[in-house]
Amino acid sequence: MFLCRWNLVCMIVRKAMVEIPDKENWDMIVFDVDGTLLDSDGFHNELVELVRRVDREVMTVSLASGRTLPNVTPIIQAIGANGFIVAENGGMVWDSLEGHAIHSLSDGTRAREASEWLATKIQGLDPKGIESNRWRETEWCLKETEEFEIMKRLIENSEWSDLEVVPTGFAVHIAKPGINKANGLKIALQQRGIDPSRVIACGDAPNDIPMFDLVGYSVAVDDKFPEVVASADCITHHMGLDGAVELLRALLD
Repeated sequence: MFLCRWNLVCMIVRKAMVEIPDKENWDMIVFDVDGTLLDSDGFHNELVELVRRVDREVMTVSLASGRTLPNVTPIIQAIGANGFIVAENGGMVWDSLEGHAIHSLSDGTRAREASEWLATKIQGLDPKGIESNRWRETEWCLKETEEFEIMKRLIENSEWSDLEVVPTGFAVHIAKPGINKANGLKIALQQRGIDPSRVIACGDAPNDIPMFDLVGYSVAVDDKFPEVVASADCITHHMGLDGAVELLRALLD
């Protein structure tokens, strides 16, 4: 057994359905995108309808992703949610439905330069990184690699030691300290007048931990990263997209 932050004794064997405490106490749920709502095969076939029902009947649905703003915008439109977008791991914030301007919280130039330097130290590393870097403004993303720990140590002992290196399971993000989902969420929530303690967050990777620590309740949909499981208040019985569907059903129950 282990003790949750909600002072509930939880069995190591997961329950068949995730439980959300005091459902009336929540104003919003914020989902990560890749590995949570979306994978290489697209959306779960039930997900869009469930998201729309939760957004309409229970609480507003927002997105917080490592993707760029041009990547996330069509996703929130496709699922029909009425929340905001936190993109680039917190570096970009946009709440178009509320009429707010786009917030850009950093300049990704040094992160790109650090990536170019890393490519001179690690054989085979492509400094161009992932395709969406062409739209990236506040950070730089390299393709997921087994050389992550080497990359991290190299950065820590370089002129770019002030930068953070964070894996997501899909890419390795390099950015200035403070560029994370929590700080992006703070801005977006403040614009809507929502207290973070009345927000649920759902994700699957280390870049979700800052927003897990910020909000009132957090749900992990994957156990691949022990630090993510340790940070979350709850983990779904099913993994990945099936876990997100499980959570959405619980909110509608």
